[in-house]
Amino acid sequence: MPLYEKLKNIDRRVIYIFIALSVIIPLVFKIAFTEQASPIVQNIFDKIESLPEGSRVILSYDYSPSTAPEIQPMADALTRHILEKDLRLYNMALWAPGHNIATETTDRIIIAEFPEKVYGEDYLNLGFKAGNEFLIAVILTDLKKMYTTDAKGTDIDSIPMMQGVKNLRNFDLILSLGGGKPGLKEWILFAGDPGHIPVAGGATAVSAPNLYPYYPEQMLGLMGGMKGGAEYESALMKIYPQYKNKSHPGIDLMGPQAIAHLVIMIFVIIGNITYFIARKRGEER
Repeated sequence: MPLYEKLKNIDRRVIYIFIALSVIIPLVFKIAFTEQASPIVQNIFDKIESLPEGSRVILSYDYSPSTAPEIQPMADALTRHILEKDLRLYNMALWAPGHNIATETTDRIIIAEFPEKVYGEDYLNLGFKAGNEFLIAVILTDLKKMYTTDAKGTDIDSIPMMQGVKNLRNFDLILSLGGGKPGLKEWILFAGDPGHIPVAGGATAVSAPNLYPYYPEQMLGLMGGMKGGAEYESALMKIYPQYKNKSHPGIDLMGPQAIAHLVIMIFVIIGNITYFIARKRGEER
């Protein structure tokens, strides 16, 4: 049997094995590639880097565990960068699962890596509130209509970080991570545009194309999918090399993803070549 016939009729289980190996081998041997931040990602990094000490930044966890593999690297990198710059971090969530994800990120990143930071003075968790875009519209003019306590039940007025905060216009940057609704689009339309507040964030790879039209006029920057998170991690490590020794899941997972995509492309090419060879031989007969 000619080689092209063998390739044409290759068992799909063989393809599955190659795909599995293309993911497993890079994970086992920690194969990673160097990432370079694209302008749309670098803009977010540069904005945070330029903010003066004490600036107020909202980080909204608008996603669930199902999309965490793509989004969590962004959350980790942003949290490190914000606290490294001595900015004030206000965690919140428009999605109910986001509250627990924010709490887990606080325990794993802030408490573990920034033990000198004080809750209520350097970082705060406002928790989840229902309301979607209507919540954003309300807190654009009066935050305390919706938030009378933080996630721990502490009176807002007794928290040092909340002194002088009346509404979203008192914040220097809003970051939303997710990809669904409500999410970054709603932050742009109901806070960024009417309040003239810089808005940026991250989204899953399948959701990112719907957000690109807002860049750069209405949206400062965007991290799209796992690659966007890896690019931000790379930008962070470039300026702050101490984070090379910390976790960087975005960069770690880009190796398996890139190699798996390459293997898929090879099989697609093989399939097309064998198809055209078979068709040509059929026409000759």
